[in-house]
Amino acid sequence: MSWAGRFYLPLARAVELLGLGECTTDADCGLAPRQQLIPSLANRPTMLSFFRRRRRKHTLAETFPPDWLEIVEERLSFYSHLDEELQTVFRDELQVFLDRVEFFGASELEITDEMRVVIGGSAVRLILGLDESFYLRLKEIVVYPHDYRHPDGDESTRILGEAHHFGTVVLSWPAVLSGVSDPNDGHDTAVHEFAHVLDKTSLGFDGTPRLRARADYAVWGEVLTHHYDRLREGLSPEIEILRMYGATNEAEFFAVATEAFFERPDDMEELAPDLFEELARFYGYQP
Repeated sequence: MSWAGRFYLPLARAVELLGLGECTTDADCGLAPRQQLIPSLANRPTMLSFFRRRRRKHTLAETFPPDWLEIVEERLSFYSHLDEELQTVFRDELQVFLDRVEFFGASELEITDEMRVVIGGSAVRLILGLDESFYLRLKEIVVYPHDYRHPDGDESTRILGEAHHFGTVVLSWPAVLSGVSDPNDGHDTAVHEFAHVLDKTSLGFDGTPRLRARADYAVWGEVLTHHYDRLREGLSPEIEILRMYGATNEAEFFAVATEAFFERPDDMEELAPDLFEELARFYGYQP
């Protein structure tokens, strides 16, 4: 069965059951129009409660800490490639994100501002064309000083990161640093795990996040199914731009494709333009 067959119809039905109506346009869905991020900023955020809006306003009344900006400019190279307006959006969303999400160190790791800013910045990068409602399920981030394994898991299986359905992301700090140190290799653990968080907005880890319009689900399913199946078969150009881990299942394909979209956008646009177009439509801007 195709991706569209597995996920499109249930999601469309869910839209009706949740009372969201047709949701056929970007405005109906409460999201910025496709590739028109900046004109929509006056209406952001659109899906937050009164109390959350008030907390957001209070947070943004504070000046962005200069120490944070130094960390951003030193560690997150993509920031310098954003235009001035998107840099402002990034700083605002990072402040809001770090005000709301709690960080905990595992194995006696002490959480530093560098860890919070680098990890939070990696998360915020994904929602510059969306809004913070995509992270409302995310409550806490646990950071390890090394890779780790599950207590009851295989000793040989070392884990770099996980996103849990109950609102927790777990990351290895060395893996996070490795991801941001080479911004063009298509492998970024933090981006990968936060893509899973976005995926969960559609009610499950299934490779289909909450899209901008109901009509988008059919095309999304067709395009991603096509490239997912080709990656599983080890065909080009998919194996040239996507890690084979994306062939594990639909959820991992979306996360791996997101890594490539943000780290190798030119390659994806040239070799898989339809996949690039779908991801650009969802994320709301082109990196």
